[in-house]
Parts: sequence; structure tokens; C-alpha cells
Amino acid sequence: MAEASFKDIPELFEVDLGESLTARTEALSTFRELGPPDLCHVVKSTGRSGQRDLGSYHYISGVDASSSASLAAYINSLTYAIEDNSAWFSKGNSWKVKNGCYCCFNAFSRVDIRVDVKIPGGVNAYAIDLRGERLEATQELWQETYVSALLRSILYSDDSNYWLDAYRKLDPITSPDSEIRFLQAAEALFMKGWQVGSDPEIQVATVVSNHLTAGIMKYFGDSGRYQPAANLFEKIATREPEVASLLARSYIGMNEEVKAVQIMASSIRQTPSSYTLLHAQCDLLRSKGKNDSAVKLARQAVNCAPSEFVTWEKLTECWIDLREFESALLTLNSCPMFTFNGRDAHRNLTPARVHLPFARPIGEILPDRVKTEDDEADPALLRLPAPGLRGTWARAYALLTRLVSQIGWDELLKTRSSVFVMEEEYRMQKAHGDISAVANGDGKVIHEDGTIRDSMISSDSATLGETDDDDASTRGMVSPHSPRKSGSLDDSSNVDLNGGVVPVASSKTKIGLGLDPNGGASLNSLQSSIPTIRISTESDRDFDEDGNAADAPSKGKNVNGDASKGPTNGFDDSRDVSELGLEKPAQAAAGTEEGGDDTEKDSLHESPLPSTQTQSGTESFSFSNKRLCERWLDNLFMVLYEDLRVWTIFRAEVAHFKTQHVAYRKTGLEWEILGDLGMRLHHKEEAKEAYQRCLDTPRYSQKPWAKLMDMYAEEGDIQRGIQTAIRVAAYQWADYTEMTYPTQIARAFFKLGQHHGHAKISYTLLSMGLPDSILKIMDNYLQYGKTFKVEGYDF
Repeated sequence: MAEASFKDIPELFEVDLGESLTARTEALSTFRELGPPDLCHVVKSTGRSGQRDLGSYHYISGVDASSSASLAAYINSLTYAIEDNSAWFSKGNSWKVKNGCYCCFNAFSRVDIRVDVKIPGGVNAYAIDLRGERLEATQELWQETYVSALLRSILYSDDSNYWLDAYRKLDPITSPDSEIRFLQAAEALFMKGWQVGSDPEIQVATVVSNHLTAGIMKYFGDSGRYQPAANLFEKIATREPEVASLLARSYIGMNEEVKAVQIMASSIRQTPSSYTLLHAQCDLLRSKGKNDSAVKLARQAVNCAPSEFVTWEKLTECWIDLREFESALLTLNSCPMFTFNGRDAHRNLTPARVHLPFARPIGEILPDRVKTEDDEADPALLRLPAPGLRGTWARAYALLTRLVSQIGWDELLKTRSSVFVMEEEYRMQKAHGDISAVANGDGKVIHEDGTIRDSMISSDSATLGETDDDDASTRGMVSPHSPRKSGSLDDSSNVDLNGGVVPVASSKTKIGLGLDPNGGASLNSLQSSIPTIRISTESDRDFDEDGNAADAPSKGKNVNGDASKGPTNGFDDSRDVSELGLEKPAQAAAGTEEGGDDTEKDSLHESPLPSTQTQSGTESFSFSNKRLCERWLDNLFMVLYEDLRVWTIFRAEVAHFKTQHVAYRKTGLEWEILGDLGMRLHHKEEAKEAYQRCLDTPRYSQKPWAKLMDMYAEEGDIQRGIQTAIRVAAYQWADYTEMTYPTQIARAFFKLGQHHGHAKISYTLLSMGLPDSILKIMDNYLQYGKTFKVEGYDF
């Protein structure tokens, strides 16, 4: 029934009429934050008796949701989009849109605004609450819905991890007048912004850390137009002093650093415990190379918000800037890790038919969208665990890769073993029975912020099980091969950065762990929700009750005993990379064990233990300045080892093939994975080469073009930057992203425009001899810059 489909709009046809609306109503209670994109459902009919009506739907963002009239206008525009394939002599009745329903989630009041449109007929607007009951759509609800729709359009615009079939994206703001309307609505709802949630790295949404402020900063920051945002924050800062951090960042973006410093200096006196304001000061100092002062502010921010991941992350970055790598590793170990919650999405239904029209002619420059051998890759590359990390786990891993890029793998392992108790050390110490004998010493205590101070605990109270725990971080996941309970937790405490340890009650412990002390997520739910990272070198090994490795399964079979295809292209799991200079990390001692070992291992967290010697006196172990490594960080070390192992083999093979003057061949997907791997490990030039090699293959993929576009824009390479931007635009239009801004292409164009001016970009486009349809799409980005006066539009 091609004649029942829209010409250029994607749609999914229903099996049962209205099933998409029913599924959305049932899923309303599962939407946690901004909600999913808008849903547009239409019913098509021929008007003939006996002919069944057809229901279809598609997802959309960017439609003006300020009133029922604007949403009804969108459904009415669909009546002109049905394909008309009938000939002039045809007598048959064509399909027409009979009625439609537009659904838009209000993230502030947690209701779904719906507009029913009958053609011809009237318009009926109402709200559906989480229980499925109808409410009146008031003007206040419409304002909240308008801002919610804009935030989804802005924040979901270039999120590569958020994918839906038949998802159409339109420009959310098309004129200066609509931008002013957005700012007015944002100002009216600013104090409610915490209700829409925040990024997964933020544990508690606040007035300044939420999706509303993130959307405002992204919209104006991507084009470098911070003046409207600064005007907005100026008005709000008079009522809410903490907004000064956003105002200062806006002025810094406008190169008004003196004004930003004045604002931060006056505001810190009013809100001295605002970690966002401390971070704004910290970032400015780091940009000026004042790392010594920056680390003091970062430590104060940790003291103000010890349960937030971002404060520990900032302190870790400051320690790395100071090249205090031991302190950086200890601070990273203390980061509270949160369960990752992805963006809200619709429940997937099995459609009767899928209609995804191909956008021509811009889509003709793309390769065929069919699966080829270039979409296959070596199993060793496909099972790398790092790409699956999300939220705080991904941010912590990024800090670890930054560490290894600065000091190298060998030095990182030495640093790790010097600050953390290794499993072998603990076993040998336990075997000689010296732990309990030395528990009353006066050693040093390493605090979570990376500083080392004299013990504040008297020897009378320093016996095992009586000292306060100096570890306020989360008990992370336990690796699959550990005999310990996954996600096991011990009592925690906050750290007073001025010295000593402050005991915490159970409710405080829950806050430090990202739990709700008033009856939110339970410990069991935390344990079950923390992801278990499995790695190729460890996941295929069995361990007995004592934690000793048993015999590995025979090669060519997985742990279930099924035959598996051996790796190709040189990425052999069993290959020894020690000859290439990569040492496998030893296992660190875990947080707690089952049974009677708990108190002994807890003592390494709690009490300062002085240097001791074994009974034989031949070896010595110093636990006085050592901490227990969190299991999640221990696993991230193994994830990093997997990345480095594959990268080392890859670079060794490249060097070998070059010396032999033989071409080194990989599939398109393999080059793409290797490019991502190079970017993770901060090998930018090698990653760029891998992405360029990926372009030589006929694989349908936007990622290598987008990655190269960002690199060329950063380098100011206007010719290559535009060439890659054209391809990225083709991929986006093929996926029904018809929006100009905010997008990755617009961000790259405006970055190039700051150096070269928009006129040079326009002339370069003209010189390429592009077809008119493609030239018009690319020119839209420059027209946006001209309309909104983005830097570079006038030269």
C-alpha cells in the first residue's frame, strides 16, 4: 500500500489501530526525566465501505508545542504529504488523513499533553496523567510543555547513543523572535528546572545543575553566543545567588573574564558552599596555569558536595594537572559511582510495515545501506568492553586513560601498587599473621582527596573494628572471578578535608552511595544495577572458592563449551604482549570478603598500619600509606589493559607491514573500532589515520565522517572540514534529521567561521560545484549564522 504512505516522512504502520497510543499511556509512569520525543499518530482512510482504516505513527522533535493550534497545524500539514501515485484516468479513491493525535510529554508536571485533530472537524486538547486519567490542559501546562519539547529537541539533537526508528528532527528555534520566547519561558520556569532531572553524572538535580540549564548552555554555547544567556542569568541571579556560576561561565565564553571574576568574587561570599561556583573558579585558574590554587578550590568543592561524582572528578583532574599522580589515583578511587539511567524512550512495538523513504538527491552520494563484509570485525575488537561504559563509569575511565597517556602503562602500574594493597601482598601478610599484630601503630593516613597526613586516631581506639572508616566512596562492583559478593558494601564515612574522619549514620551512608535515605533504591537494587564488566582475558577463567584460577577452557571453546571462531587479523587473545612492553596488571586486594576475613580487610581501609616485616625478615610490606582499591576501579584497570593490549598489537602489526612494504588491510568496521580506540587512548593522529582508512571502504557509517569533521574543524582545515560536513549532512538527512541547529555540523561550521569567516566558507562551497539541493542544505547553516549573528557572519 505505497499510496497510503507519506512521501518524505518516515512512519511505522500499526498492527492494531491505536496500539502506539495505548503503549505510550502505559509507559508514562516509566518516564523519569525529560521524557521521549513527541509521538504523532495518524489514521488514514479511503472513505470506502469495507476498507479497513490504517494507523501509523512517527516520532518527532522541534515542533512548536506552545499551543494546541501549533500542534494541530503540524498534523494538518501531513494531509499534503501522502504520496499520489494514481494516474489521471484512475477512478480509485486515494488515501486521506482521517484524524490524528499529537502527544508531547510535560517533564515539569509529569503529564502527557495530547491534541486530537479530526479532519474535517475540530481540535480537542487535554492532558493524561501517570495514572491514565484525563486532565484539563491549562495555560501553565502549555508553557511547561513548550519548554520540555524545546529541551528534548536541543539535548537529543546530536546524541549518537539515542536512536529511534522513524524519528524526524526539525529546527526547534528558527527566528530571533522564537528565541526570545524561549528565553522568556525559561526565565518563568527556571526555579522549577530541577524537576526535569539532570545528566547521569549529577546525583542530585539543583537549580543550576539540571536539564534546563544544560539545554540553555548547549544552545547558546555551541554557537558562541553567550550574550542572551548572560542576560537571562543576570535577571535570575538577583533572586538566586547560586546562578552566578552560570553567569560567570557565560561571561568567560564572551571573553569578559574581568567581569566574570568580579561576579565570582562577590557571589562566593554569599554562597561559599556552592560547588558549581567553586568549579567555575577552578576552571578559570586551570586555563591560566594556576594549578596550585585550582586544586585548593577543587578540594573545597569536594568538602561542600562529597556525594557528587563531579567534585571528585574535578579534583582528580587538578591532581593530574599538577602531575601528582598518586594523589590523582587515590582521589579517583574515592569517586562515588552512580547507576547509569539512559534517556527516556518509547516501548518498541513490532510494526506491521516500516516506511523509511530515501532522501534524494543528497542521499545519492552515500554508499548502499546493505550489510557487507566491511560490517564484520574480529571478535577481539568487537568484545572490547570500554565502548559499553556509560555515565560515571565512562568519565572515570576517561580519567584513567588520561593518566596512562601522561605517564605510561608501566609507571601507572607502579603508582597503583604503591598506593593500593595488592592481592599478593595481602595474602603473604595474612599468611604470616602480621596484620593483627601491627594494628595499633602510629602511621600515616591517606585521605580521599589524595593528601597524606599523620593519624588523628589514638592508639587506644585504633584496634581492629573500632576505628572510623576513612573511605566515603561507593563499594563498586566485584569482578566475575572474585569470590566476594558483587557490590558488597561496608560502613562509610565522610571525610573532613581539614583532617580526620567524620563517622556517618546510615542515612548519610546512603547519600554517599547515591541512595535515597528516605526509602529510595535499596542496597540490593544497587548491587543488581551496577554493571559487571567482563573482559576477554578474565571472563573465560573459572575460579575456586579461594579465588585461585582454575584451568582455563580449551582453546576454541567458550566458557559454555561451545565451539567459537578463533580471532583473526592478529588479535589473538592468547598472544603474549609482554614482549611488546605491556605488562598485565596484578589483581588488587578487594574491599571486603565473606566470612571472617571482613575485619582484616576492613582494617586496611580504617586504621593506619605501619611498615612491618615478615617473620623471616626477608621481605617487608608497608601498609601504612596504602589503601584498598575499589573493585570497580580494579576492573577499569583490566578494561584499560584490554584496550592497550589490542592497541599495542595493532601498532606492532602496522610497523611490521610497513617494513615488509605490504599493504595492511582491515574491514571498514575494524578501522572504525581502531579509530575509536585511538581516541580513547589519546592517540589522535593514529586515530585520524584509522578513520581515513575507514572512508576507503564502502561501509554505510556516519561516525568516521563526523569524527574527522570535528578534527578538521579543530585544526581550521576549511577544505576538508566542508567535504566531511557534506557527507555528515547527507547521513543526517537520510535519517530524517532536517534541523540546522544545534547540530554537530553547525558546531563545526561556526568553529571554522571564527577563524576564516562565513564568507570564505560560502565561497568554498560554491567552488565545489555541488548540486543545488545539496548546496541549499549546506547554505542553511550559514543562513542561521547570519540570522542570529554568530561570530564570523560579517566577514
